Amino acid sequence: MELQAFFSRPMEEVLADPALAEVYQLFLAALESGAARSASPDAQGNWHANPWVKSAILVGFRSTATVEVPGWPGPCFDRAAFPPRAFTLADNVRVVPGGSAVRRGAFVAPGVVIVPPAYINVGSYVDEGSMVDSHALVGSCAQIGKRVHLSAGVQVGGVLEPAGALPVVVEDEAFVGGLCGLFEGVVVRRRAVLAPGVLITASTRIYDLVNEREITREVPEGAVVVPGSRPVSGAFALARRLNVSAPCIVKYRDSKTNASTALEEALR
Repeated sequence: MELQAFFSRPMEEVLADPALAEVYQLFLAALESGAARSASPDAQGNWHANPWVKSAILVGFRSTATVEVPGWPGPCFDRAAFPPRAFTLADNVRVVPGGSAVRRGAFVAPGVVIVPPAYINVGSYVDEGSMVDSHALVGSCAQIGKRVHLSAGVQVGGVLEPAGALPVVVEDEAFVGGLCGLFEGVVVRRRAVLAPGVLITASTRIYDLVNEREITREVPEGAVVVPGSRPVSGAFALARRLNVSAPCIVKYRDSKTNASTALEEALR
């Protein structure tokens, strides 16, 4: 039985299958090779969750006990299905010393650099040439494209349940500045630039000052986004001059503008 068919059955049926332990190792290997992904784009570039993959990850939590996981600086305690990944020199992944961890079931492509302390969770996908900088999190099932820079302190939220929920996606060559937060299935399109401190959730309104429109859930291709604010309505808020966060698109990158230059110009 192929992996998708095996894990598309009802959870209790999968848990009772005597072949589960053996098949689960094949599933983890498929995740780590990129053959199985928790989300993928269609021909038009629209991203969709692959529910069977996320359901299979949940099986790992249900089917294994918490065990001691040895390691520096001391033992950890986690589900037996998801110990830390052990890379070799042949993987061509730079894991800089200092306390980073990659959980089993995460795809990390050749050329990725992981700067400590960083964490890449199960089901996530980090494509070639990307950097996961210090104190950055790639949450469960998050999808990170090629040559993406996740700067220090970036939080890319994860999602396992419900199985059909889209994880956060950051497409190729995007630049995500320090202390940014991306949550609830937000999609950052290719070559977008997020200035430090931008926070985007599914309900966040992004104000496109170039095209004079409001956007939710998606940062357009090549957009340069900076933190902003807008006043809150109502007498109480007006009396106290209160504002809420309002990320603003202040320009779009062109083919000759790299991420650092675009960001520098936008913040002047």
